[in-house]
Amino acid sequence: MFKNQHTKPYIAIMIAILFISTSAVIVKLATAQASIIAMYRLVFAILIMLPIILRSYRNAFRHIKASDWGFGSLAGVSLAFHFILWFESLNYTSVASSVVLVTLQPLFAFIGTYLFFKEKLTLLAIAGGVTAVTGSIVISWGDFKISGMALWGDLLALTACAMVTGYLLFGQNIRKRLDLMPYTFIVYGIAALTLIIYNVVLRYPFFTYPATDWGYFILLAIFPTLLGHSLLNWAVKWVSVNVISMSILFEPIGASILAYYILGETLHTMQWVGGGIIITGLYLFIRSYTYKRKPNK
Repeated sequence: MFKNQHTKPYIAIMIAILFISTSAVIVKLATAQASIIAMYRLVFAILIMLPIILRSYRNAFRHIKASDWGFGSLAGVSLAFHFILWFESLNYTSVASSVVLVTLQPLFAFIGTYLFFKEKLTLLAIAGGVTAVTGSIVISWGDFKISGMALWGDLLALTACAMVTGYLLFGQNIRKRLDLMPYTFIVYGIAALTLIIYNVVLRYPFFTYPATDWGYFILLAIFPTLLGHSLLNWAVKWVSVNVISMSILFEPIGASILAYYILGETLHTMQWVGGGIIITGLYLFIRSYTYKRKPNK
């Protein structure tokens, strides 16, 4: 499909970020509880994947090691609580503030890849990372709240950021050994099961939601999940979590633009300036990396 096979992961990441940028606005439009939205997002994603799994990957699960099931489960639980915390944060703070804090993953990814994978960072990578994170802070500055319930929303978003970094780190550990479909089915399945248990414990209703909410659940399953997260899971086989975390810094730009047109949330000049800083930092960071291996799937 592409003349240069080495560009595949980067192109996949770019497409994924476009679709992931729709997530916050869709969640903001829904009226259900945060954990219910997250649950149905993953349940519908699994149902869409199920025919492909049954047809082409039915036997793949027999050969998965116990350790990979363990890491997959940790990734799934991390993803579940990332969604709970992030979706809940959108009830208290703006799309811009929430998304910016969630995408500050490099701060956690830098530490995680160094501690768990002994992955070294060049000076150019560090400079790019600091620049991009600075851009994220600039984007949020005009909208950032530091008191009351908005502060609680910001703290929830920051915690969600730590959880999604854990999800990517655990995923990087096993994605290099498993095909995309079995891997994502396991992770989404564990995350969905975690959310089902969570909602049962809290006694949230499962079915009494308006038709528009069901439409939003399906949209979340298709666009930010299957066409967003799944593409990132494909790319993580060849690209470091650090690179993916840096790329996700594009999300505040797309999400803020959508929030402006759909939700009427105002975009500040500093958000535009921050977007330029993010792009600069992302360019510097990715320039410092080479692919670990040539994609073949």
